[in-house]
Amino acid sequence: MSAKVTAVCAAGVVITAVAGCGDEGTSGGGDGADPGLSLVTGVYPLEWLAAQVGGDRVEVRNLTEPGVDPHSLELSPREIGRVSEAEVAFYITGLQPAIDDAVAQEGAENALDVAGLVDLLPAGGEDDYGHDHGEEDPHMWLDPSRMSEAADGLAEHLAEVDPEHADEYRANAEASIEELTEIDGEYAATLEDCESRDIVANHAAFGYLAEDYDLNQISVSGIDPESEPSPARMAEVADLVEEHDITTVFTETLAPPETAETIAEETGAKTAVLDPLEGITEESPGDDYPSVMRANLDELGSALRCS
Repeated sequence: MSAKVTAVCAAGVVITAVAGCGDEGTSGGGDGADPGLSLVTGVYPLEWLAAQVGGDRVEVRNLTEPGVDPHSLELSPREIGRVSEAEVAFYITGLQPAIDDAVAQEGAENALDVAGLVDLLPAGGEDDYGHDHGEEDPHMWLDPSRMSEAADGLAEHLAEVDPEHADEYRANAEASIEELTEIDGEYAATLEDCESRDIVANHAAFGYLAEDYDLNQISVSGIDPESEPSPARMAEVADLVEEHDITTVFTETLAPPETAETIAEETGAKTAVLDPLEGITEESPGDDYPSVMRANLDELGSALRCS
């Protein structure tokens, strides 16, 4: 596993605001008399991480409604107002332009970018067959080690904002890191010996898994799951599926499955869900970050024929 500790610029948002935004859609919560800090997130994995690290001292609101693609998030004036009132904005630049704009306009001085805590990969980089996807990959949460680094960084920042409860934030981060390290170990053990190392995915969300566990991501579309692949790209992926004896084409919960189903039908492969964890819905293979990560591992182990 590689431990990255430099910049991260691209994926979700946590906005640590003054206490008081505790309406529906929140998790965590204070003790009544002292509600503590209010945190707003733009993508589910950062909501989960903020709730774990903040514990009872934070209230967490995710700005992306369940079932909505976080890439296309739009903010209401009220939500932009929350950014302007925030004490801290903790986010990943590039995933959600609406949040990038709100931070730049309203809260730049108070921003804590995940880019300062972990190192981002190129968006899929080049796969083993020479296809350059460009840009930066915002899906750092699919790497448990980077999530651990983000947990540490968030705890230290909350400790600065709220020094009275610094030890609590750090202890919460340590507990989160223990679970993330356990998930990392499960991935490393399961994916160590597999007949195939190729992941065919709907969009380029799994570059971190590919880098960390010696896999090869072949994406039909780019970083944005709503981008339309060209017929030429679909034909190219279909050829790779046949050439490399790939048995599974992965779909996901927040994107239409038709493209993956078409390639699978043309090649005789099957489809299965590999969730990029951009949100939790009734169709998700788990009900929180750890359970979805483990469900993804089960699917990968089966598709790649791991022993």
